[in-house]
Amino acid sequence: MKYIFSPRNRFSTWRELWVFLAESEKELGLHISTEAIQQMREAMRIQDHEFETAAIEEKRRRHDVMAHVHTYGVAAPAAAGIIHWGATSCYVTDNADLIFLRDALDLILPKLAAVIQRLSIFAREYRDLPCLGYTHGQAAQLVTVGKRATIWIEDLLDDLHNLEHARERLLGKFRGVKGTTGTQASFLAIFKGDHTKVKKLDELVTEKSGFLAASRSTTQTYSRKIDVDVIHALSSFGCTAERVGGDIRHLAMFKELEEPFEADQIGSSAMAYKRNPMRSERLCSLGRHLSNISGAAEQTYKSQWLERSLDDSAVRRLTLPESFLCADACLILLNNISSGLVVNKAVIKQRIDLELPFMATENFIMAMVDKGYSRQDTHEEIRVLSHQAGAVVKQEGKPNDLIERIRNTSFFEPVMGNLEALMDPSTFIGRSPEIVDEVIEFDVRPALAKYEEQIGKIADAVGELKV
Repeated sequence: MKYIFSPRNRFSTWRELWVFLAESEKELGLHISTEAIQQMREAMRIQDHEFETAAIEEKRRRHDVMAHVHTYGVAAPAAAGIIHWGATSCYVTDNADLIFLRDALDLILPKLAAVIQRLSIFAREYRDLPCLGYTHGQAAQLVTVGKRATIWIEDLLDDLHNLEHARERLLGKFRGVKGTTGTQASFLAIFKGDHTKVKKLDELVTEKSGFLAASRSTTQTYSRKIDVDVIHALSSFGCTAERVGGDIRHLAMFKELEEPFEADQIGSSAMAYKRNPMRSERLCSLGRHLSNISGAAEQTYKSQWLERSLDDSAVRRLTLPESFLCADACLILLNNISSGLVVNKAVIKQRIDLELPFMATENFIMAMVDKGYSRQDTHEEIRVLSHQAGAVVKQEGKPNDLIERIRNTSFFEPVMGNLEALMDPSTFIGRSPEIVDEVIEFDVRPALAKYEEQIGKIADAVGELKV
């Protein structure tokens, strides 16, 4: 990712675009020698010493593109007179940026698919392990460890689809060859008023650059709305990253779930016993920053004047690479975290045992009604015993003894033989295991099919499912 937005790749891509332009102009009948094209191709990758040449020229001319036109002409003297023929600066700057956006998305998407696959493996492994659910920050009806992971998976699948859609639209939005205000007037002059050749030139350069189509109408630049849409998708992923990291941090606080922790890793310089969730904290920090970059892209788009203004240039040199580098960092962290999540089953059971007696009271009420007893009478008996047990837990710090109180209350004699079954955690998780299987089969499998060459087959990772 760093290379995509590096100076070497930027200026080498400019040169590649100049080659595409010159080759296409030659194909359409302009007088450009084969030697010129050959020299341009041989010098297409900028060399170390040329950065200094370009810097000296830019300091003199105060124009980065013209500095590189000069530098490229020195490297390819036979082409010095035809480099950038008919083009404006945005021919290289904007088309290059679109190439960088496409290539950066091509790096991001398989990494995101890999995170989804790893979380699917995790969800499948723990599909039926009961754990407390939490609503309002309080213990709620049981879910499973795997079911909770599918919430993260579904959100990440939305991010995958958003980014894929952004890439798909991008491929039909190349700037191409449009001239200084988007009218293609310079190219129409070069081709002596031949509209067909100007349109063909646009098509040839677009195709050589690896895009399906160019925007029909642009200003001097491609629409900054494109930046907004791409960065929106990245910023939305940033929200997901912070959400997932926050959930893991909360579960680590409860000691139910932990991120990977190295054998020699130090959690605190003072408190040697600590296992701080530093990866998830970093993920939240970066995700928060990523989710806020979209504001800069929106303001930049809204601030453009008519056919163009240059107040977009400096900010885009920050927002475009920063958004992708930040997203890439989030994915590196998510891949690392999802590859080594530690589930503390004993702690999870302990927390269930503390809360389950209260949650099981509805089962006791239904069972008593089934035996012919009044629901209201049973509810009152349960209410009194529950408050007594709650006081023991909260005020005395003792274990929840509601079940023992029920055992010692003759009113509940009719269901005493079925007490253990009424307290079985697996009866409180609903369809959690089946939901895990269905998410993997019907949501994850189709979404990841196109990434099998990069990340492997999801079937090999989670096994065959019967849903």
